[in-house]
Amino acid sequence: MLRVIEWILLGSGSAAAIVYGVRRHRPARVAPWLLLAGAIVASAAGDVLTALDRADVAAFCFYVMFVLVAASLLQLTRVGAVLVDRARLIDLLAFACSTLLVIWVFAVGEASRIGGVSGAYVIGALLLLAVVTRVLIAAGRNLSAVLLVVGAVGVLVSDIVQPLWPGRLSETGFVVLYLAWGAAALHPSMVKLTEPRVPRSSQRLGRWAALLGVSVATPPIVLLIEALHGTVGDGVVIAVAGAITLLLAITRLTDSVTLNGQALTRERGLRQANAALVAAADTPAVEEAVRAAIAQLMPPDAVRSTVFAADDRRLALEAAPGSEAGPPHRSWWLEDADDDYATLVCPLWLEPLAVARPSGGALILVGHRETLTATRDTLEVLAGQTALALDRISLMEAVGRRDSDLYLRAVVRNSADIMVVIDEDQRIRYASPSLRELLGADDLPPLARLDDLVHPDDRHQLRQAFGSPGDGVVFCSLLRADGDHVLVEATYRDLREDRLVQGIVVTMRDFPEGHEPREQPPRLSNVNEPPARANRRSAQQKFR
Repeated sequence: MLRVIEWILLGSGSAAAIVYGVRRHRPARVAPWLLLAGAIVASAAGDVLTALDRADVAAFCFYVMFVLVAASLLQLTRVGAVLVDRARLIDLLAFACSTLLVIWVFAVGEASRIGGVSGAYVIGALLLLAVVTRVLIAAGRNLSAVLLVVGAVGVLVSDIVQPLWPGRLSETGFVVLYLAWGAAALHPSMVKLTEPRVPRSSQRLGRWAALLGVSVATPPIVLLIEALHGTVGDGVVIAVAGAITLLLAITRLTDSVTLNGQALTRERGLRQANAALVAAADTPAVEEAVRAAIAQLMPPDAVRSTVFAADDRRLALEAAPGSEAGPPHRSWWLEDADDDYATLVCPLWLEPLAVARPSGGALILVGHRETLTATRDTLEVLAGQTALALDRISLMEAVGRRDSDLYLRAVVRNSADIMVVIDEDQRIRYASPSLRELLGADDLPPLARLDDLVHPDDRHQLRQAFGSPGDGVVFCSLLRADGDHVLVEATYRDLREDRLVQGIVVTMRDFPEGHEPREQPPRLSNVNEPPARANRRSAQQKFR
């Protein structure tokens, strides 16, 4: 009875430790660890029944334990977890199972037992050891994975040693199993075993498919050989091995169909997004196409929020883990307080076209970490297509502005009117070629002011006109290079608040000889006009 109490305490304590570790560390996937806790309970039940001399029921509990452990490890090796190449692992496990079956039937075992050692237990323990070892190799220096391997080794040793040398010492392996797997769930490194990873592409698919086919066909062939020789003595071992290889093959095919469907969905979504981005004529249309693509590429409720910053490089650089020169990767993660959610930042700029949109931008998604990890490559491609669309729009706008500027320059250059753009201090920023022709000068001096070109008697009224806000018309005389002067009508518009102009646009029209205006318009007459200016204007109009 004391031994029964010991097994109950060990089993319940180990299962409780696993449940506590899951609640405390909150791994990305809870199911593998809960299945592992169920396997511990089944193993403890088998040990209790063995101590009560109920070996037949205990064997059933041990079989249930192996099934739950297999389900747990398959969850750990699911696509996107620490083993990102689960297909290769399944193929190797199926081949190892069929190989162990052949070795046991034809080289070691007889009637599924040799020296009291159960072949089904040994095969299950070897497969368990192989899986946890593969997990350890994939996880690297992970203490939780090491403890899982230690527990699997303990099960294998006890399954072999206990039937040969019964006793408390031979049961030590099961004690190691309970202690090691409970400690594996308590250590913080258990979280890394279920962290999402990006799946890798598989190579040599034909060879691996052939290996899986041979593994599935081995148990029926072994059964056929034994039947042809007379009596089937290893039926239990063959049935267990056949069931395991068949389960692995079904899992492998299910994964392939799922991955193929996901790839087709992503490809279709990217094609439609690319077509919408090519047809987009402005930034709002690009944003609409991107949000529609995300809704199609991601499962429902997988993304909690999406931020589309089409023109904010500072936002992306502040989020980047690198220097101000830019992030080191095509996308990166941000720390999130919620373990179930993550923030993925995909930059919206391409280095070869950084001149078109130097401000860049970013596509920021907050959603389930596992889903974002599985679709990270797709989201990076979508961000690249979005950057190309935004760069194309920017380049088209730049070309349009250049063509418009060339068009306006050609019109102004061939116009008889004079076009001048001046700053607030009357420095000439732009002057049409007609001004140089009118003044008879080859070129204007650098940083010339409009005051320098106007007769001294007219400078005061120009300062008053340009100093006050609003538009208007003034008459003034321009000084020619030969010392003569010419009367012009200057129409000015105050565009200093305009984002593109930021100055005063003055349009001048000269008066041919004999066509000077007889008088100023009443609304433009200047009561403070100096007498010298009035006398000069009168004499000019009288004697010309």
